[in-house]
Amino acid sequence: MNKLIKKANVLIEALPYMRTFRGKTVVVKYGGHAMTDTSLKERFAQNVVLLKYVGINPVIIHGGGPQIDKMLDRLGIEAKFRHGVRITDEATMEIVEMVLAGKINMEITDLINRHGGSAVGLSGKDGGLILSKPLTAKAWAESLDRELDGEDGEGDFGLVGDVERVDPGLLRNLQEDHYIPVIAPIGTDREGNTYNINADLVAGAVAGALRAEKLLMMTDIKGIRDANGRHLSTVSRKDVQRMMKKGTITEGMIPKVHACLDALGEGVGKAHIIDGRIPHAILLEIFTRKGIGTEIVN
Repeated sequence: MNKLIKKANVLIEALPYMRTFRGKTVVVKYGGHAMTDTSLKERFAQNVVLLKYVGINPVIIHGGGPQIDKMLDRLGIEAKFRHGVRITDEATMEIVEMVLAGKINMEITDLINRHGGSAVGLSGKDGGLILSKPLTAKAWAESLDRELDGEDGEGDFGLVGDVERVDPGLLRNLQEDHYIPVIAPIGTDREGNTYNINADLVAGAVAGALRAEKLLMMTDIKGIRDANGRHLSTVSRKDVQRMMKKGTITEGMIPKVHACLDALGEGVGKAHIIDGRIPHAILLEIFTRKGIGTEIVN
């Protein structure tokens, strides 16, 4: 009986959050170990479906770097990177689009549907969702708070894009019809050229365009730590900016944090960085008092 009462108490703890977020949009950037571990993939789909059933509108943006690397290796194409960005020529772009908008997107959509949701797979090319522009080395360096000089700043990344604009009309229509959008981070420019875009950037831009209540970044770390290595449960936008200037936030986390700050600047309620290796990470962050990751607030 005590175990049953504890389960009931968990539901009661979640009740005020369900009431507060009902009808609101939560954008989830799905990536890291949670995309490759079979058990975690199942838990992720269950979490997303539960959000929808309690009246919250989830929107999923996914990555797929390791899967792209595997396919390139199978085809004998060398993966090349500069400043942590995948150099994307036309041949690589074909593979990227096939893996992201094809294999991975369909797998996630099917998984959510099998758990009782109604998911629709999209890329940024659908319905003019994401208007892109080329990502320059200078722009990427600025997003990392770095300065590139000499040969380090020369050249570009090929068909790697930045988000120029997100048109939320299609997503709003899908939400009104009770669908869960699942978005591959691919977009086109005004001339119809296809671009590979960092999924963190897309998640931040989509959250901002939808004025989402929350942006959740699923990673393989617990969240943001201070200069002494202590985990921060809540941190202000201004404090995060100071930590970036001091170098407390390391390079691998900087693009994610920048996406969170941009989303907050566009009216998103809160941004969260959570450890997707924890089962039911989404529910634990949204429906419990302490959460499990780091929330960034204005």
